[in-house]
Amino acid sequence: MMVLSNEPAASAAEEEVEDDALVRASTLEANYGQIPGAAPPSGSTPWTLVKWMMNSLLDLVQDKTSVPNLVHLAFKFLYIITKVRGYKVFLRLFPHEVANVQPVLDMFTGQNPKDHETWETRYMLLLWLSVTCLIPFDFSRLDGNLPTQTGETRVPIMDRILQIAESYLVVSDKARDAAAVLVSKHCQSLLWPCESCQEGQANCYCSPVKAIKEEASGFITRPDVKQRKMASFLDWSLCTLARSSFHTIEGVIAMDGMLQALDRAQIFKHGKREDCLPYASTVLQCLDRCRLPESNHILLRKFGVKLVQRLGLTFLKPKVAAWSACGAEVKVAHMAFCWGGKHPVLVHMGYRRGCRSLAANLQLCAPGKSDRKPLPDSPTSDGDEDYDVPEGVETVIEQLLVGLKDKDTVVRWSAAKGIGRMAGRLPRELADDVVGSVLDCFRRRIRHGTVDAWPWQSWGDEACCYHRGSRRGDSLSFDVAALKEFVSVILKALTYDEKRGACSVGANVRDAACYVCWAFARAYEPQELTPFVTAISSALVIAAVFDRNVNCRRAASAAFQENVGRQGTFPHGIDILTTADYFAVGNISNCFLIISVFIAGFQEYTKPMIDHLVSMKINHWDGAIRELSAKALHNLTPQVPEYVATHVLPALLVMTQSSDLHTRHGAILACAEVTYALYKLAAQSNRLVTDYLDEKVVQSLKQTHQQLYDRHLYRGLGGELMRQAGDTIIGGWQWLIHDTLRSLHLVSSHSRQQIKMLQLTYTPPEQVALQEQSCDMLVTHSSGEEVAVSALAALYCEYYEKEPGEAGLSIAKELIPQYLAELQSPEEMTRCGFSSALGALPAFLLRGHLQQVLSGLRRVTCISPNDVSFAEARRDGLKAISRICQTVGVNTQGPPDEVICKENISEVFAALLGCMSDYTTDSRGDVGAWVREAAMTSLMDLMLLLARTEPVLIEAHTCERVMCCVAQQASEKIDRFRAHAARVFLNLLHCDSPPIPHVPHRKELESLFPRSDVATVNWNAPSQAFPLITQLLGLPTYRYHVLLGLAVSVGGLTESTVRHSTQSLFEYMKGIQKDAQALESFSETLLKVFEDNLLNDRVSVSLLKMLDQLLANGCFDIFTAEEKLCGMVQFSGDVRKKVLLQLFLLLGHPFPVIRKSTASQVYEMVLTYSDLVDAEVLEEVMSVLSDTAWDAGLPVVREQRNHLCDLLGVPRPQLVPKDCSLFQEAEPRPPSWDVLP
Repeated sequence: MMVLSNEPAASAAEEEVEDDALVRASTLEANYGQIPGAAPPSGSTPWTLVKWMMNSLLDLVQDKTSVPNLVHLAFKFLYIITKVRGYKVFLRLFPHEVANVQPVLDMFTGQNPKDHETWETRYMLLLWLSVTCLIPFDFSRLDGNLPTQTGETRVPIMDRILQIAESYLVVSDKARDAAAVLVSKHCQSLLWPCESCQEGQANCYCSPVKAIKEEASGFITRPDVKQRKMASFLDWSLCTLARSSFHTIEGVIAMDGMLQALDRAQIFKHGKREDCLPYASTVLQCLDRCRLPESNHILLRKFGVKLVQRLGLTFLKPKVAAWSACGAEVKVAHMAFCWGGKHPVLVHMGYRRGCRSLAANLQLCAPGKSDRKPLPDSPTSDGDEDYDVPEGVETVIEQLLVGLKDKDTVVRWSAAKGIGRMAGRLPRELADDVVGSVLDCFRRRIRHGTVDAWPWQSWGDEACCYHRGSRRGDSLSFDVAALKEFVSVILKALTYDEKRGACSVGANVRDAACYVCWAFARAYEPQELTPFVTAISSALVIAAVFDRNVNCRRAASAAFQENVGRQGTFPHGIDILTTADYFAVGNISNCFLIISVFIAGFQEYTKPMIDHLVSMKINHWDGAIRELSAKALHNLTPQVPEYVATHVLPALLVMTQSSDLHTRHGAILACAEVTYALYKLAAQSNRLVTDYLDEKVVQSLKQTHQQLYDRHLYRGLGGELMRQAGDTIIGGWQWLIHDTLRSLHLVSSHSRQQIKMLQLTYTPPEQVALQEQSCDMLVTHSSGEEVAVSALAALYCEYYEKEPGEAGLSIAKELIPQYLAELQSPEEMTRCGFSSALGALPAFLLRGHLQQVLSGLRRVTCISPNDVSFAEARRDGLKAISRICQTVGVNTQGPPDEVICKENISEVFAALLGCMSDYTTDSRGDVGAWVREAAMTSLMDLMLLLARTEPVLIEAHTCERVMCCVAQQASEKIDRFRAHAARVFLNLLHCDSPPIPHVPHRKELESLFPRSDVATVNWNAPSQAFPLITQLLGLPTYRYHVLLGLAVSVGGLTESTVRHSTQSLFEYMKGIQKDAQALESFSETLLKVFEDNLLNDRVSVSLLKMLDQLLANGCFDIFTAEEKLCGMVQFSGDVRKKVLLQLFLLLGHPFPVIRKSTASQVYEMVLTYSDLVDAEVLEEVMSVLSDTAWDAGLPVVREQRNHLCDLLGVPRPQLVPKDCSLFQEAEPRPPSWDVLP
């Protein structure tokens, strides 16, 4: 933590340090702010540290010698600290003695409310002043101690505080909020531990706080202030409100401050009713004239509704109506309740429930064991017939009902809470009117059992009104008919969901309905809810299991739990709760597929759950929900197969012809899952599926595809979804599958250009169909390939096998040539689809056509100028080859057209190994990595297959090449593919059933990579992978390929990869420094890699970076005396001459950046090695290197370069012809030298 001092900032560096400290403190606060529970609780050791920090900062603030900038900085840190747990918690840490009042007031003297750089200072000072205002003494007693100067008028402390509050209630920064807190500070902030006895001051008698805690609820409502200033303050506030307009920024700021002072946890909330009642009517009239509901500012409307609510509560006596507390013992408690993101609400709860024990409830609800007294025929007399309700109450209720229809949630919540609170204090007849008004809102919005177009947001908040009333017992005024109507509304609300644009609305409505069901358990006796138990329990179970929103599922689970515990009448409640608890319903897949099956085992819930899936979830707007619903129906079918077959499936078949895409898609998926479930049930009992399905249903299933096709529903906007669903329902239709595979290109990233190109080759009728499909190519991505291929395999195995192992001649002759022709399509996705289709063909179709199929797939895996970017097609071609090998099997002497044998195995290995060098890159990055990954997997599968069946087909040179190529991939830079290569390498090495023959250096490899040790290695981590991989450099067979891979990693860009690969390489080089033979062998291999990849920038550039690292770390110092390694300029003789030749070639390179970099390096080299240039020409050489514009034209540059060659005695490079039209430079060299490009 930075040290604060009184010394002024001496430099910009110190200011930067201060800013950095503020940023770090703000970052720490933000981390705690995201997880408030992570902040230290009171009394803990971290909390003690926080107190120490605040005390230190406050000491600095109170120090008279502190400079203003230091004070402002201290207040900034104080503000950051208070944000961790909120200002209410940290108020207790401010000094709040009588002696602190005057110093805090004096600190306001130098404050400028318009200075936006120091608003934290004013904010904290106002909070500090608010807590000092709670001292238990009359402010007039402090005025006698005020020092005055001659000619000055003494301003009483009370007036000074009020002036400060009024001035800051109209500012535009956060100080406005603190000023509202100052105006009416709540007494609960006083309830911190007493410093003398460590008891809460509410229970402490060692200070006078206990005696006045009820009176000192705030500054304005203090006994001494309210007599003199409350009327004038309210008059000023109302005048300010009347003069302000929410159409201007200044007006909005002023109205916000006034409303906060009057309501937001301030005067009319914490003030005593007898103090506020005389002014309530005037405030209500002023507020009505402000027309806040018409404002576009959310906070103004929210504060307006809250203030109206407080005014209504001020009008009414603070008691629970007698009619709402009749029956059993009334238990009144305060509780803070937070649910689904709702704000905490401080409420009174009146329980009619005499028994709160779960065990007792279950016993009392058992047959013949009820000892509970019957409910009285009529409720207890209200006892408040003579209670006159003020006139303003009607206006308050009306405005709160209007607030229920507000477009913003926070405003509606405030209105809902207000109506619930008001109903708790009204006489019975008036409460019935309020209940009826809210219920009328439901009646107007529900017609013929459906939800009309209305502001959906208010429905949930109207339900919250009932909840607020139910928690107090207000809902006991319902008669049976009204309760029945309201329950039907709540049941509709529990499943309300409506799509709006790309998302849906209704989650808060469903959450509020769960909230109401939760309150029912506390407001009613079990006998009253008995007629509705079945409906409510089923609806809550359905919401807890099948709702899309996790908060709604958890709310429904909690409501179900509350009813089980308090009512004891929900069927199988305890069993369900133990499975569908708060945490279990958090995973939606678990809910749909597992919990639902358990609950459906209870017959009370089975049919309602199935009916809900069919009516509400199969046609859901979210595709994931439709798929889960279809799978859930599959799992629930065994519970009631007859009901599903006779009622559910016919309904689903009707829905398959719906005009709504979502309904159609979900219905087809559900038909497939239900039919498959019925088939499995029939198979288990050796019956036919037609025993469950009648002929009409079977015919409807068969006709589904043709009906969809005739209506062109496989085309257009929803065609992609319908193809996937259609392939699912009966294993697919051949035409549909083929068309799906051909259409995969319509969803590629280059769709627009591809469509224009394709339209040139199609006939006019085909162009029409193509244009219909072009609509969805821009908005969807196809996952149809996997579905279509799996459906294809199911179709062929089921229908095209003439005899066991034999296919009809006609189908094989038609299909395979058709598929092979599609492999040459100009569309990559078409190649992908039909490659996968060939790989999925069963053995009986491949018999007699194997060579033909393998040749076609090999052509797909080869790179040609026209399909360089078709990496995905090459990947799928490799996968298809591997699957075919697994399908047809291996036989050394078998016919090459039927099995893998010695005549075609070499071609398969050639195709797979050839793709190991695919390093194609495009805008997506290294797309060749996909091909290399598929090649490694395919090679592993093939090697393991051959080792199990025909190990003689694995030749030594083939095994060596496979292992070396995989080792190279295991040493390259991409983490995921390096890890995959390492796993393949180890699988081949440690395979022992039987072992792979001819593995080079098997014993050494097994000692380097013991099976027990490598099992725990994280090959994705460079720090763990490279130290193991570099050990392969010691094995001659693997050295070349591993060094080739390491060159790319060491010369890469990823910091962690470069660091760990470089360190591992240096460790290896350090180990062979004393072994001249090993070092020479390594150097020869390095030169071989460089020579083989001179024209390959991917390798050569990285290799030069690696070589620079090796030279810089002295890895080749042993060659200093022998002068054998080309490239070391510090060595004299021929080595130096060759180096200079190469450098001067680069000085004439076509790329200016290379010429400039080379000139800079040569300049440094001349300065470093004094013996490189004769003293007579040194100055001229340095001048040429530094003064020449090396990014100028080549003729000028080469002239200066040749001059340098003459000065250093190096032969000039010469232009040599290339391709009879171009010329390039080459150094004068012996005939044995290679020409450099």
